[in-house]
Amino acid sequence: MPPPPRPRSEKPARAAAPWVRTRLRTAPWASAFLALLVLVTAYLAAALPRAVDAYETQSLRHDIRTAAARNSVLELTASPPGPELDPAEREAGLAPAVLREQRDKVRALVPEPLRTDPEQSVQGVRTVKRVNGLDPWLPRPDGLQPEFVLSAPSDLTGHATLRKGRLPAGTARAPEAVVTAKTAASLRLKPGSVVHVPSRGIAEPISVTVTGIVEPRGPGSPYWAVEPLLHTPAFASRQVGLEVKHYWQATLLVSPASAPGLLATTGEPEVFVRLMPTYGHLTGRDTDRLAAALDSAAAGPALVRMRQVVGPTGALTTELDTIVDSYRATRDAINPVVAVAVFGIGAVAAVVLAMTGGLFVTRRDGELALIRSRGASLTGIGLRLLGETSAVVLPATALALWLAVTTVRAPVADAPATGSAGAAGATAGAAGIPLLPSLLAASAVALLALLVLPLRAVVRHRRPRLHGGRDDLVTARPSARRTVIELTLLVLAVGAVTSLRLRGTGDSADLLVSAAPVLVGLIAATLLIRIYPVPLRWLGRPVRRLRGAVGPLALARAGRSSATGTLPLLALVLALTTAAFGGSVLAGVAEARDRAALLAIGADARIDGSVAWTPLPAGLTASVRGTAGVRDLAPVQIEYGVSLPSARAADEPMTTLLVGVEPDSYTRLADRTGTGAFPAGLLASTGKGGPDTAADRQRVLPAVASPSVAARLGDAPQEIVSAAGVFRVKVVAVRSVTPAMPDTDFLLVNTADLTRPAPTTLLVTGPRDGAALRATVKAKSGALLVSMRTEERAGFTDSPIQSGAERIYLGAIGAGAGFAVVAVLLSLMQSAPERTTLLARLRTMGLTRKQGRRLLGLEAVPQAVLAALGGMLVGWATVPLLAPGIDLFRLAFARAPGAAPAVAAPLRADPWSLAVPALAVVLLTGAAAAGQAWWAGRKGSIKELRAGDAR
Repeated sequence: MPPPPRPRSEKPARAAAPWVRTRLRTAPWASAFLALLVLVTAYLAAALPRAVDAYETQSLRHDIRTAAARNSVLELTASPPGPELDPAEREAGLAPAVLREQRDKVRALVPEPLRTDPEQSVQGVRTVKRVNGLDPWLPRPDGLQPEFVLSAPSDLTGHATLRKGRLPAGTARAPEAVVTAKTAASLRLKPGSVVHVPSRGIAEPISVTVTGIVEPRGPGSPYWAVEPLLHTPAFASRQVGLEVKHYWQATLLVSPASAPGLLATTGEPEVFVRLMPTYGHLTGRDTDRLAAALDSAAAGPALVRMRQVVGPTGALTTELDTIVDSYRATRDAINPVVAVAVFGIGAVAAVVLAMTGGLFVTRRDGELALIRSRGASLTGIGLRLLGETSAVVLPATALALWLAVTTVRAPVADAPATGSAGAAGATAGAAGIPLLPSLLAASAVALLALLVLPLRAVVRHRRPRLHGGRDDLVTARPSARRTVIELTLLVLAVGAVTSLRLRGTGDSADLLVSAAPVLVGLIAATLLIRIYPVPLRWLGRPVRRLRGAVGPLALARAGRSSATGTLPLLALVLALTTAAFGGSVLAGVAEARDRAALLAIGADARIDGSVAWTPLPAGLTASVRGTAGVRDLAPVQIEYGVSLPSARAADEPMTTLLVGVEPDSYTRLADRTGTGAFPAGLLASTGKGGPDTAADRQRVLPAVASPSVAARLGDAPQEIVSAAGVFRVKVVAVRSVTPAMPDTDFLLVNTADLTRPAPTTLLVTGPRDGAALRATVKAKSGALLVSMRTEERAGFTDSPIQSGAERIYLGAIGAGAGFAVVAVLLSLMQSAPERTTLLARLRTMGLTRKQGRRLLGLEAVPQAVLAALGGMLVGWATVPLLAPGIDLFRLAFARAPGAAPAVAAPLRADPWSLAVPALAVVLLTGAAAAGQAWWAGRKGSIKELRAGDAR
């Protein structure tokens, strides 16, 4: 008997073809496009925080590495054992082993993240006050005794090479020392020399025996660079009565064993521990901790612990906190400016992702409407669409995150200049870039890409419908909800712009301020959509009177564009606004740097002596004129410190620069550079110049002066006493700057009218490469310096935080252009089936292929022109609107304000940044429409003309 049939399961049978797999196989190119778009967008989002972290870390390390050793060193000083102790105890407290133990303990007390290089750490004893060399055989240029610093640094043998004699040993009673080769040559010292210095409390001086001559190993290393006097003597000057007299300053490198002998000198000895910080382990995120650690070491708990080691008088001094503060000020000034670009490109990317979802919803509108009409729930439709996009978006996001982590790595720790093992070990522990910011950024992109398609589909099909009604821009009536949203955006934009103008970009935590350009672009795009039908109606009447059907038909088609065209227009306006703003920022930075370099050099190149009043050699002008690239020359004679008379006896003494010029060449230079141009005839020669006119002190020379000099001299002729001659000058023109010396007061006269004309400077126009120019100058004289404007300008961009921020802006402009292209293509793809069907039907009525291309091109042009004009206007309005709140000075010059040039760096609208992207959008749209028409013309029209197709 056959077994009874098994009851059928109540559960529905599993679908033979799962939804996600079927949809991905049905539209592979659409899935590939979405995956590529998400990949690129997520990669940019994930790479951005890593790139910012990397250049901030590089900049912090760069600032510490390039700082002078005397500024970055941590120096702990303390008084030696006091006189209340027995002499033996005092000497024992300065023993090398005791000082070494103190150094090791102090190094261990340095708070994190500060770390120090043990091989560049020095401890010892030195005199704070220089002591006189009493021996009569020591050089005395103006009769003044030389002064010596007695210093007993540790590990001298590891940082110097013995050239003559032997290394010092000695004792506290018989100290011995060595000197460097430069000190020996200048002070006439040799092995066996005995230098006598004053002693404390006893009449007999202390004898210091010089046992050898050493050569520093790397004078630029911190061991020597912190105190240059250790290796190189100084020729100093001192005011004695009414005279300035010169004398020598030098250092005797006393042996550590003889260090207790310094207690008997009059030099006020002190104990020092010099710690050289390492920087390879530091990151930009350590800035606040580093500043707190420096505060603690300078006047906080860490200093209290150090004083327990070296004594209650211990004090730590360093300029490293100034370096860190300068870095923080630069970073805090640049980051808000960069945030503007980040918000702009982020908004464009979000709009493009939303457009992609809209395209997919439009293409599948009939399918989703059919499913919805047959009873499908919104939840079911949304979950199925979410599953589709998840299968594409999540792998693309994961790949993008992996690529960002792989390609944007933490900066490699710089190799220490000394090559020391301790510093190398410190740099080996450099921390990597944290993953969380990149993960959050990529996740935000993935979340937007995942939700945009399901949400738009659910909103569009929240009610079952059979056919979609017309959704024309011309006939669409904005709803109350849309009006409220637009007004809200307008209020936000006005508030952000007002805040930015009042407070500037200094508050880096205020995201609304950084989003101000995006909000302005958003409200502008919304207003453009509102007014878009108006010009179409205006154009409709005259176009209808023209012959032919292409024009009226194209205009009618443009007016019947879907109201969802707001997103393409918004994407283009935001992209153009971002490009205009970013281009204006980069143009403003470049202009400020060009201006600063010009003011520093005065021309494209400057040739002068390293010492003031160095006449140019004969024949140099002709040789330079023949150098490749040189277009013009302006010989100039500059004399410094010329005293100015005054018409008012109560005025304080004042000096200025006397500049002798050739009027023709000099005015050409001033006119080209825009620095104080004036007619050459103002300085026309009087015909009374040269040595024969030395006795004529009453001749009057016309002069061009700076404002303060002109105010000093007044309107009447005034006598000038200078090395170039004695004469009278009358100010005939006033200029605030001049090429020869743009940043100081000046008095310009004609060189031909001077008693002793001798040009000291050549201002050269034309050359870009200084190699050929330097070779020409060197052939005439080795004492002349050649300064290039291009090299001066390159010096303004030596900070990684500058170059990193500029790369971010360039990347934002490039990404914005790419997303604008995608927005144009998506906009055309959304209506591509409808346009293809239209062309097929019109061709049956006699429309030629040429007319078809014109039709599609003219149909796409109105919205592209509207976006281009809107983007240009918004970009042009945004720049002056936000300029008062944005200062590009720190982005242009990353130096401290005192060291940076006195040049303003305002934000100005750049015409090229406004016009070129806008024109490119129009051309791209027209080309894409023409390409679409050409492709549609190549295919047959059978498919589009089949009966029953949706119309």
